[in-house]
Amino acid sequence: EKTGKVLGEFCRCYKEQFGVALFNSVRYEIEGTGGPQAQLLHRKVPLEDHVIYSGNIFQYIEENKKWRNRFCVVPHNYGLVLYENKLAYERELPPRVQVNSAGYKVLTSLEQYLELVNNSLPGVTPKSGHSSILKCPTDFPLILWHPYARHYYFCVMTGKEQERWRAVFQDCVRHCNNGIPEDSRVEAPAFTDAIRMYRQAKEQYGTWDMLCGNETQVLSNLVMEELLPELRSSIGPRLKGKAPERQRTWIQVSDAVYRMVYELAKAQYDAAVARCEQERPQLESTIRTDMDQIITSKEHLASKIRAFVLPKAEVCVRNHVQPYISSILEALMAPTSQGFAEVREVFFKEVTDMNMNVVNEGGLEKLVEYMEKLSHLAFHPVKMQSCYEKMDQLKLEGLQQRFDVSSTSVFKQRAQIHMRQQMDDAVHTFETLLHQELGKLQGKDDLCKSIQRILERVLKKFDYDSSTVRKKFFREALLQITIPFLLKKLAPTCKGELAKFQELIFEDFASFILVENTYEEVVLQSVMKDIMQAVKEAAVQRKHNLYRDSMVMHNSDPNLHLLGEGLAIDWSEEYSGQPEAEPAAERRRRAKQVVSVIQDDEGALPYGAEALLQPGSPEPREAEEAHPGAAPSPADAVKEIREALAQESLGEEEEEEERLPHSTAAAASPRADVPAEAKVPHVTPVPPGARSPSPACQRCSDSEAGGQGERSPPQPRGTTESGEGVQTEF
Repeated sequence: EKTGKVLGEFCRCYKEQFGVALFNSVRYEIEGTGGPQAQLLHRKVPLEDHVIYSGNIFQYIEENKKWRNRFCVVPHNYGLVLYENKLAYERELPPRVQVNSAGYKVLTSLEQYLELVNNSLPGVTPKSGHSSILKCPTDFPLILWHPYARHYYFCVMTGKEQERWRAVFQDCVRHCNNGIPEDSRVEAPAFTDAIRMYRQAKEQYGTWDMLCGNETQVLSNLVMEELLPELRSSIGPRLKGKAPERQRTWIQVSDAVYRMVYELAKAQYDAAVARCEQERPQLESTIRTDMDQIITSKEHLASKIRAFVLPKAEVCVRNHVQPYISSILEALMAPTSQGFAEVREVFFKEVTDMNMNVVNEGGLEKLVEYMEKLSHLAFHPVKMQSCYEKMDQLKLEGLQQRFDVSSTSVFKQRAQIHMRQQMDDAVHTFETLLHQELGKLQGKDDLCKSIQRILERVLKKFDYDSSTVRKKFFREALLQITIPFLLKKLAPTCKGELAKFQELIFEDFASFILVENTYEEVVLQSVMKDIMQAVKEAAVQRKHNLYRDSMVMHNSDPNLHLLGEGLAIDWSEEYSGQPEAEPAAERRRRAKQVVSVIQDDEGALPYGAEALLQPGSPEPREAEEAHPGAAPSPADAVKEIREALAQESLGEEEEEEERLPHSTAAAASPRADVPAEAKVPHVTPVPPGARSPSPACQRCSDSEAGGQGERSPPQPRGTTESGEGVQTEF
């Protein structure tokens, strides 16, 4: 009943905002908009036919309280896909688990996790010295925590592996959180405005941490935000058992409710979108016919609201906002600009190193090899980590409480996404210009000089675009911080009086003009001038290498954007020396990996064998029966893991040959809704002539960027292991 009420209210808000967003979209299309043109090229499909990462990792199976060694693949859509082992993946068997990581947090210590778990169910905390909800057999856990959905527990054997997997997981979370399509000019604005209006009607202003994932996930989070306190108060006291057991039960209850809410939210939201799309042709026809009258009516309404609201808003801005704008801007500028500077430095270093290696090691063949690696630098979680980490310094401190900013994570992730995009634009522009020059070059010296010259051109373009992107980000962030604060301050004196302005809207135009939206636009205008001025002054003073708005970079490459419209460059295909080009369909079947599988320099763990380990008793089963009460230390557990894996790896291939062909029949039916584009590309084989790794250690060197697969990659098809949970769609 509660869920239906929340979803019904939201769908009403969405229908209202859909008409406004459609009007704004058509008006934008007719009138157009100015603004500086980007100098760098933009790649349309940056990760087609690529795997981000793959490798072995231990996963804790809650149903039998044991740790299993899984083969994890991160495809181009950044979902986490877990297979029984690498052989199961290569044979295209269904995956065990699929995880959409939107809304999750990546934790690397049990202390962090236990603190969050204890806070999720107040009053239920294990006593000191008693067993906790989770025991990890190594010192390097990786935990995916969600406030509503089920949690996922992983561990690795070394700190180096933990850092790499952490970077990969965080990249998955960052990408999946940004799940609402930005290129949608109607549905996306209508959805986000409806969410904001719904929360403001409940007097919830400010940023919201759970605006994560696709529309259905965000809507599910909205429902759970209201539903969870009631569930906690009604179900919490009824939970039985010791504290860890009650915590586990509570997590399971929350996850079950979340999945039910997700299904209801998906059905109702899809129905609401379908109704709006059905009405769209008629609405759009009315907008195009009566555009001038709608604009005149809206301006008349805005003038009346402005006369009533603006004096109060200006006083509020002068007293409560204006004195702090420069402080907020400075707090935003420093870490963001350091992050973009690091992007520039990483790009410069990679190209310079490539240039030196090409000259020293030999010509075009080496260039092709290095360009294959460089072309997806922006999507290399480990190499980009130093850029992303700069945003961790963002702290608003006292300003955060003053302006009701619950967390800075919204701004951090947004800036990190901009960094990744700028890196990819720079790389794509560089490879496009270099590709154009290759036919004119003669010898290594020409190649070296050409690479250096192109690098300098791209860096100039990067500096210009970086300034434009950062200034836009600063303006948007300042508005996100100050507008909710102003709306909350003005609500007691203004919001109740807005109903009287409804009569100023003609009934025929009521679908395109809303009093609430016009009121917010007036409030925005009251502070926009101060925000624009603050960013402009920072640019005039050349703070953090920002350019003035009046500075226009004359396009020295008039045909560059025409080059960007061509087909994507496949370096290995074009310069491999093959007599005939491979058909496009066959080329799509191959998979390339952005990040090589980690090479454990310590040689501690022979990955590749399947482990079946229990956190409190990692002995073989016979020893477990003989000593049911024994609980070894973490150090002993690590030793036992290694011994068990070493023993099992000897007969792995024979066992897999016998077992795997029968596993498909025993698999449960798919339970996750995964679109066709969520295919998982194949993993890199060892190139001919290279020394083959042992069966127990299927990993390539950290210096390798991954090669090509042999056949069509399997498609993830939902959870197949009974009881391992249902995941939302990618």
